[in-house]
Amino acid sequence: MSEIDNIERVHALEVDPKGIKRAVIWFAIAQLVCFAIILLPRPEGLPIAGHKFFGVLAMVLILWISEAIPIGITALLVAASLIAFKVQKPDNAWMPFANPAVMYVFMLIMFGVVIEQVGLARRILYLLLKKAGTNVKKVSFFISMTTTMLSTIFHDATLTIIMLYSIIPIFKIMGITPQKSNRTSKFFAILIPLAASAGGFGTYLGGGRCPVTVDILYKMTGIEIGFTKFMVCNFPVAIFTGLTTWAVMWFIFRPEIKELPADLAAKKMPPMNKSESLVLWLFVAAFTLWTFTDLTKIQVSVIAAAVLAIIFALRLVDWRETIKRFPWESWLVFGAGISLGAAMLESGAGQWLASVFLPVFSGGSWPVLFLGCGLLGSILTSLMSNSAAAALMLPITIPLAQKLGYDPAPIAMGAPITCSFIMLVIGCPPTIIAYSTGYFSQTDFVKAAIPWAILNIIVVTIVVIIYWPLIGFGNLPLFGIASP
Repeated sequence: MSEIDNIERVHALEVDPKGIKRAVIWFAIAQLVCFAIILLPRPEGLPIAGHKFFGVLAMVLILWISEAIPIGITALLVAASLIAFKVQKPDNAWMPFANPAVMYVFMLIMFGVVIEQVGLARRILYLLLKKAGTNVKKVSFFISMTTTMLSTIFHDATLTIIMLYSIIPIFKIMGITPQKSNRTSKFFAILIPLAASAGGFGTYLGGGRCPVTVDILYKMTGIEIGFTKFMVCNFPVAIFTGLTTWAVMWFIFRPEIKELPADLAAKKMPPMNKSESLVLWLFVAAFTLWTFTDLTKIQVSVIAAAVLAIIFALRLVDWRETIKRFPWESWLVFGAGISLGAAMLESGAGQWLASVFLPVFSGGSWPVLFLGCGLLGSILTSLMSNSAAAALMLPITIPLAQKLGYDPAPIAMGAPITCSFIMLVIGCPPTIIAYSTGYFSQTDFVKAAIPWAILNIIVVTIVVIIYWPLIGFGNLPLFGIASP
């Protein structure tokens, strides 16, 4: 047998017939669903482009969740399909892949690779275990609540990087790799980004959806909500979403182990070397500047690019090794998510969905409307940035609340809260960053995220029904029992 025959034989042995059959079946199902939706009668008020968008969206979601083909290729199919079905022009479909938010996520993921490569992750882990101990329940609760509370004032993606890459060394020490991921690694890898997302509404500083909400509310109604009032209304709510996040994850992905390796906390770390110290100070500078971007007016991606430029110019880490470790697929997926969000807005699909969905919840008391707005916010923010989702919802929810005789301020203030509860990996930077580690699949994430989002919306609704009337926020009846 010739050498060429041997090579061909090895390649033939590597082919997985069952995997190919599964991929073909799911790809065919995705295509059929796409065309079936497009061929259905177009609902009244839905633009033609919006009708086609829903077909493309269904196809992409099926391919992503089934993972029939590599997710990075599916991400590329997003823009290609939007162009092919004439939902968007080529420039508009591909431009979101270079959106400032996408490039920021690109650089944040690179930050994570640098943190691990330079050795800072182990130091963060050491400090974390010194504080929380090695009991898995205690450590996970400490991480969840700390991440949620800190995300009310710091960027959620930043906190995800710090917490996630401090936990990954534990996986490696325990022999847990992305290929051999188990309940423990999935639990922590999904818990951290969800906890970070669950607190971003606590203050103005938590995320762009907060100032966007306040600005739109003021422009539409003249109602002004200052920094302190916003914090008094929303920060206590974040305590409950943090608790709910940990409880849901513990129920769905309870780790197999009860204790982490004891020597992790007992082993002393050597003094920092020059590279670690410089990278640490550069990151501190970046995090500080990100916190005060409203004052400095420096775009977050500019800060990230400058810090990375200094790190690689000073040769603090190996550029080739960083590129080798970089998870390119996850970055493409986030770009595709931004592209879908932009197409949803431009095609009119988002406006139509909101106009059809919200009136269903307008027949009851204000908590029913609040709950309906929350579900819509969660769905929309799973497909676009939370700021865009809030900006899309509010011009519909505020007039609807006024028409029904309710104070629009509490209904509007629900937007930054519920737009924190994403159901898909593409929903926000923290989940994309966590997905890039490879420790969980999209199916794993959906299994946790959908019940997490729905339960958090219910919990938030109950909390605001009781808490907001007690502090005198909004002209609303206590417990929402009275009719307008």
